[in-house]
Formats: sequence, structure tokens, C-alpha cells
Amino acid sequence: METASLDLNLLRTFLAVYRSGSFTGAARLLGLSQPTVTTQMRALERQTGRELFERLPRGVTPTPVADELAARVAAPLDELAAVAGPAPAAGSRAEPVHLAGPAELLCTTVLPALAPLVADGVRLRVATGLTDPLLEELRAGRHDLVIATTRPRGRTLHAVPLTDEEFVLVAAPVWADRLRDPRHARGTGARDTGEAHLDAGGTEGGGADEGPEAGGSAVPEPADGHPGGPFDPALLHDVPLVTYAEDLPIARRYWRHVFGRRLTRTAAVTVPDLRGVLAAVAAGAGFAVLPRYLCQDLLESGALVALLEPEDPPINTGFLVQRPGVFDNPDVTRVRTFLLRAARGW
Repeated sequence: METASLDLNLLRTFLAVYRSGSFTGAARLLGLSQPTVTTQMRALERQTGRELFERLPRGVTPTPVADELAARVAAPLDELAAVAGPAPAAGSRAEPVHLAGPAELLCTTVLPALAPLVADGVRLRVATGLTDPLLEELRAGRHDLVIATTRPRGRTLHAVPLTDEEFVLVAAPVWADRLRDPRHARGTGARDTGEAHLDAGGTEGGGADEGPEAGGSAVPEPADGHPGGPFDPALLHDVPLVTYAEDLPIARRYWRHVFGRRLTRTAAVTVPDLRGVLAAVAAGAGFAVLPRYLCQDLLESGALVALLEPEDPPINTGFLVQRPGVFDNPDVTRVRTFLLRAARGW
């Protein structure tokens, strides 16, 4: 495709649409109106003679022609923007860095880690929420950086691994003591637990005496070293479950990964904030599956007990996500670099 005769302003707008995934998001990035962006993209499509974007109910998706054009113009336009961008006046403050991610990780780990930057003059505007909506807002230009619990799909965002979170099965000491009491174990069985056994192919089958997931090893003893052999999840039948949501996303994943069983029971308490789940469990409400970083202090103090320490615990990777290209705000790069360095110790 010949690009030498294409209008530079149209190419800038094209790249903003390509990276944000919508005309509205590009308009926010460029300080234009949405109709102006639409008009410019129609003009560029007339100049190229090719369709650049497929219109969707929400946003747009690039055609192969757009992919080719973006690959050719992105680097030169970014370099030009870096050279031509206005330098901040002496003594002026950079714009705030808009950072978003899970409330629990931001409040307990990320914000304390960024305290030195804030003390040095960096300003932050923090938003919390679920990964998918936050990534959509990132594409639309509402955030500079997003910490995501899953790697984003597509080519409009750049993601690097930030930190791994390990999940641990926990309860207050009062419940851990009851589970160690042989009198509590009598009368419980897999038929009452609400947990469907899985065969090696991942389908329901087998009986209550079926072992762990095919290919796995026996589940180790509880972390505190109490005797009693491998931990039987059937013991938790009469213990209330405290969880993040009704569909038990974290607990179900733990059950499949560690026990090779499907967890189908109903939660006693749901709290859409893992800090609330932690508080309820620490107070004796029941058991939960939580990220280790969130409950490590209480585990070390004895206020919580890890009911199990499997050799292969479930791990989830968090990603630091941004839009590609050069940032107008140098503090965005400072925050990104600082977080990647700090996360090595998390």
C-alpha cells in the first residue's frame, strides 16, 4: 500500500482508532469529536480504496489492510510524536497517571509499593473493577495502565506478566481444630459434600473412594503438620463457605486443580471484595480460598490456618497492560517501570 501521499492527520487518527478499538475511544485520545473521527476514517478509506475497519455493535475491529497499515506507520508516528510533543514547562507537574485493577491487589500491595513515587511528586488516579470492563476502558483511553487477571486478546493492547498469586485454602483456628477432631469426621462422606468426582477425562464418574485427579499426587498433610493423612475435602461438608461470588470462581478452580473434583455447593456468604471474605473467615464464619498475598500476615500470626499446602497449588498470573506507543506523560513510564521492579519481591 502506498502511504507517501496519505494525509498525516488521517494517519494519526487511524492509529488512535486502531489502538483504542473504537471511534469514541480515539476521539477521547485525540481531543476530537466522534463524528470528526468517523469522517476522517471515511476519508482515509476513500484515499486507500480499501475498508480499514469492520463496524461492530461495540467498537470496531481492524481488517487485514488495517493491520498492514498500522505495522508500517506506528513506529514513525510514535517517533514523530515524541519529537514534536510539547516539553513540560519548568516546575510544572505532569498529568496524573490513571491506574486501574483489582481492588484487593491495588489497596494491599500496589499502592503501598508506589508510595515513594507519590512522595516524589507523581500523582495517581486509581480505579478498581473487573478485568474485562477495565480493559475496554483502557482501549477507550480512560486509563493509562491496567493490572489484569488475564492476558488481553488481540493486538490493540500490550501486556507483560507482573506477578503470580497463589491460592490457599484457609479457615480460622476454631474450624481447623474441629476438622482435626475425629468425632467431626465420622458420618461425613463424599455423597454429602456436593462435590462431583471427575474421572481422568474430566467427566463425572467414580465413587466416594476415588483418588485425586488423574496424574496428580496425593494431597499433602495440613501445613501445621498435624497427623491424619491426606486432607479429605469431604470434611468441609458442614463448614460454611465464604466466597467472592455466587458461582464460586476461585473455590471451583481450587477444587478442580487440587482435588480433581467439581465443587457444586452453595456459598454461605458472598462478598464482592476478597478483603471482606478474609475478614469474615478470620472472624470464624467458615472457610475460603484466598490469594496468599492477602492472608499471609494472618497466616503467620496464627489468626488463620492453611488447611492444606499442596505441592502444586493453583497459580494465577496478573499482567500489567497498556496501549502501545509512546506516552505523552513521562510519569506513566515511571509508574510502569517501578511496578515491574517492585513486583519481583511480591
